[in-house]
Amino acid sequence: MVRARPFLTVLTAALLAVPGVTALSSAARAADADLAVNGGFESGLSGWSCTAGSGTTVNSPVHSGGSALQATPAGSDNAQCAQTVTVRPSSQYTLSGYVRGSYVYLGASGTGTTDVSTWTQSAPDWQKLATTFTTGAAATKVTLYTHGWYGTGAYYADDISLVGPGTSAGQPPAAPTGLTAGTVTSSSVALSWTAVPGATGYAVYRDGVKAQPATGTSATVTGLNPSTAYSFQVTAVNDAGESAKSAAVTATTSAGSSGGSTGLPTHALVGYLHSSFANGSGYTRLADVPDSWDVIDLAFGEPTSATSGDIRFNRCPVTECPNVESDADFKAAIKAKQAAGKKVLISIGGANGQVQLTTATARDTFVSSVSHIIDTYGLDGLDIDFEGHSLSLDASDTDFRNPTTPVIVNLVSALKTLKARYGPGFVLSMAPETFFVQMGYQYYGTGKWGGQDPRCGAYLPVIYALRDDLTLLHVQDYNSGPIMGLDNQYHSMGGADFHIAMTDMLLTGFPVAGDAGRVFPPLRPDQIAIGMPASTNAGNGYVAPSEVTKALDCLTKRTNCGSYAPHGTWPGLRGLMTWSVNWDRYANWEFQRNFDAYFG
Repeated sequence: MVRARPFLTVLTAALLAVPGVTALSSAARAADADLAVNGGFESGLSGWSCTAGSGTTVNSPVHSGGSALQATPAGSDNAQCAQTVTVRPSSQYTLSGYVRGSYVYLGASGTGTTDVSTWTQSAPDWQKLATTFTTGAAATKVTLYTHGWYGTGAYYADDISLVGPGTSAGQPPAAPTGLTAGTVTSSSVALSWTAVPGATGYAVYRDGVKAQPATGTSATVTGLNPSTAYSFQVTAVNDAGESAKSAAVTATTSAGSSGGSTGLPTHALVGYLHSSFANGSGYTRLADVPDSWDVIDLAFGEPTSATSGDIRFNRCPVTECPNVESDADFKAAIKAKQAAGKKVLISIGGANGQVQLTTATARDTFVSSVSHIIDTYGLDGLDIDFEGHSLSLDASDTDFRNPTTPVIVNLVSALKTLKARYGPGFVLSMAPETFFVQMGYQYYGTGKWGGQDPRCGAYLPVIYALRDDLTLLHVQDYNSGPIMGLDNQYHSMGGADFHIAMTDMLLTGFPVAGDAGRVFPPLRPDQIAIGMPASTNAGNGYVAPSEVTKALDCLTKRTNCGSYAPHGTWPGLRGLMTWSVNWDRYANWEFQRNFDAYFG
C-alpha cells in the first residue's frame, strides 16, 4: 500500500503533462454552478413568481433549512411558481428538487431544444425529482417551474437546483429615474421612466411587490381596484442581476362601479343575528329581521376544539330560546331573505369560538365542515370573526406580505379554497378587532426585540392575502383600547373621531410597525363597513346616532369632521356593521333607523 503512492503520483503528473488530457474531469466539474436563486425558499419568494398569488413560504414541512414553498391550485390555476435564469448555449444542465403532495411537477421551458418536466402523482413525504436538458445554440434564458394540478390541494417544494455551466457575473444596471404616472383608470395606471444604459429589461413593483416585467421604458399596470392609492417603483435588469428600486410614485385609480358580483347594494347594513344562543337581548327569529338588513351573519359556528378545525353550527335549543323556529322554518326564512336580495352568512368564531388551524389536517377539516354548513342551509358565504387567541404570529414571522405562521397560512389557504369552490358570488367578510388590524401601525407580532403580544396585527397577513377575494371588512370599532391613528395621536372610543381615524387607516393604508418598506395597502371603499355596537348594552364604545352621522359625513363627504382630518373622501364606503340585530331590536331599532335615514 505504501509503495503505491509514488506510482500514482507519477501517473497523475504524466497525465497532466499530456496536452488535451484533463485528470478526472476536475476542470469541467469546477465550472458547474447552481444557477437557481433562492432554491431553498429561505428568503421567502424572492426570485420566484407564483400565479394568482397561489404561493407562500412555510416553516413546516421543510426538506432542509427553515422554509419551503407551499402553493395551492384553485379554480383554473395550477399554482405555478417560476423563475428565469441565465444559462450558456449548447450546455447540459441538471434540474432537481424535493417535492411532496399530489401531482407535483418540476420542469424547465425555453431551453431552445426539448423542454423537460418530471412529476409525481403522490408524494406523502419528500421525494426527489430530477431531469436533464441541453440548451440550444441560441438559448441564454431558461425558466424553471413547479406546479400542482387542479383541485388536488396544496403541494410543497424545497431545495430546487439547476446545476451546470455558469455565466460571467458582470454588473447590474443603475436604478431607473424619471418614473411618472400617466393615464389612470379605475383598474389601471400607465407608467413611464427614463432608459437605463446596459439594461435588457425592467421590472415594475406595486406596493413593494414585483407586479410585472417590461421590455421598454413604459408599462401599464392593470387589475387594480377602483378608488385606491398605489405606490409604484421600477428596477432595471440585465444578465448580471437587478438594480435598486427607483424612487416611488403614487397614483390613485378612479372610482369604478360598486357592488361587484356579490349583488350587495351600494350602501349596506350588516348585522349579527344570535342564532345559536340567547342573552339579555332575547332571541329574534330570522323571518322577523326587517328588510333594512342587507347582510345577516348567523352567530356563531364554533369548533369542537380549538385546534380541530371541525366547525359546528348548533341552533339555539328550545330550553334557552323558547320562541326558536324549527329547522324547516329557519331554512325557509333564509330562502325568503335571499329572494328579497339579502345575503345570509355563517359567522365563525366569536368570543367563545377559538379557532387555530395549526395543521393541514385542521385546515382541510375546516373547509369540509364549513362547506357542510353552507350547503345544509344554502348560505351565501362566510364571515370570519376570529377573536382572542385564534390568530397569533410566530416570533420569526415578521413580514405580513409573506406569512409563515401555520395558523395564518392555513387560514388563508382554507378561505381561498372556499372562495374558489363557490365562485365569484361567494360573500367573504371579516370582523377583526382593532388590536389585530390598526394596532399593527405601531406593533407587529413579538417585534424586532421580542416581548410584544404575538397577536398584535395578526389579521393583517390574512386581509392582505385575501384582499382580492374579500367582500367586506368590518373591524369592530368597539371593546377597544386607545389606538394610534395616522396623525400619530391616540384615539379612544366614544365619539365620531375614533371611527373616522380607524376607517381612514383602512382606506389610506399604513406602514406596518413603522416600517416604510412594508406598507399595508389601502382597501377599496366598497369593501369597508364600520363596525359599531347597536346600543349601550351591546358593548363598550357605543356612540349616539348623531356621532354615527358625523363619522359618515366626514368619510363620505369630508364635512362635519372633528379633530381628525381623513386623507381622502370615500362616497363609495359600503356602510355599517353592528353587534347586533338582537340588541338593535332591544333598543327599538335605533341603529337601523339611523342608517335608513342617512342612506335613504
